[in-house]
Amino acid sequence: MPAPTTAEQDQQERWAEIRSDPALRELPYKVETNRRGQLILSPHSASHSDTQGDLIALLHEHAGGGRVRPEFPIVTAKGTKVADVVWCTAARRDEMEETGDPPTLAPEVCIEVMSESNDWDEMDEKRSLYREAGPRRFGSSLKRRASASLPMRSETRPM
Repeated sequence: MPAPTTAEQDQQERWAEIRSDPALRELPYKVETNRRGQLILSPHSASHSDTQGDLIALLHEHAGGGRVRPEFPIVTAKGTKVADVVWCTAARRDEMEETGDPPTLAPEVCIEVMSESNDWDEMDEKRSLYREAGPRRFGSSLKRRASASLPMRSETRPM
C-alpha cells in the first residue's frame, strides 16, 4: 500500500482541523473540501436522507460480506469528498486505515445521491476522483420514490 503523498497528508490534516472545529460540528450540510482545502457546503433535503437510507437498506439486504457506511470521507486529488453511501469489506477497510484518516483509498463501492445542487458534470468528476482512489464500483442515484415494494428508482453509470 503506497503511503499518502504530501498533498494527501495536507488534506488529511485539514480534514482533522475541520472535524475538530466546534462551529462546524452541527452544520446541516454535507461538508467537503476542494483541492485548496476550502470548505464546500451542500445542504441536504429530507428526501436525500430517505434515499440514502433506502440505499443502505438495499446494500444490507443484497451485499453481504461487507459493511455499509453513510457519509464517508475520502481524500482525492481535488480535496476531501464525502460519498453518500459506501460498502467495503473488512480487508479493504484495513487497507484504507493504513493510508490515514480520512483514507486516500476508496471503499469497493461508492454511491452518490443526486441532489438539487448536483449536476451530471459534478457526478462525473466525483466518479473520476473516486476511481483514482480505487473503488471497484461507483453509482449515482436519482432521488425518486417508485413504490412501496421498490423503495427507489436509481440510475447508475458504470465506472
